[in-house]
Amino acid sequence: MEKNKIALLLENLEKRNITGHYFDSFSEAKGALLKMIPIEATIGVGNSITLKNMNISKELEDRGNTIYDKTNAKTKEEAKILKRKALITDWYITGSNAISMEGHIVNMDHSGNRVAAMLYGPDHVVIVVGINKITKTLDQAINRVRNIASPKNAKRAGLNPPCVQVNHCINCRSEDRVCNNLVIIEGQHQTDRMKVFIVNEQDGF
Repeated sequence: MEKNKIALLLENLEKRNITGHYFDSFSEAKGALLKMIPIEATIGVGNSITLKNMNISKELEDRGNTIYDKTNAKTKEEAKILKRKALITDWYITGSNAISMEGHIVNMDHSGNRVAAMLYGPDHVVIVVGINKITKTLDQAINRVRNIASPKNAKRAGLNPPCVQVNHCINCRSEDRVCNNLVIIEGQHQTDRMKVFIVNEQDGF
């Protein structure tokens, strides 16, 4: 992505009291995360293909951090416990479904634990996104969330709402529907709580 566009996005995030950081690669972003987060910190991790590919949970845990990552759970009950504990951690790391050039951070959640932690609870939130998640406008970000990210995430979760078959949202009421919580983050009241890592590579849905 052109550097001037990245600069504009970082500027628009800053206007919303959200700190933006730019990295050429996910490897570089991971190094910054490991340096930024104290070893004694507790960390919640949102379910994210991007973070899984970065192997960030394991590296943080191996060095001594306490990690609450629901994808490591062996049962539904254990996943429920991990999701709750992640809501009150020192740090929360997650991906995002879309970010507009205007600085809106847009996500769709099934149960809502990820967006809940982004909004309130953890003292620090880091959102890691590749350039494939960036859209020009808020409307395009919402469209991306509904018609690109949600069908793929439903399929990844082993669910089968109609969007999995037709590859776009039909505003269904299926029991397998994953589009339960559409959240648009407009800004932050607390300075430096939320940080967005923009990575000049593509990954995730």
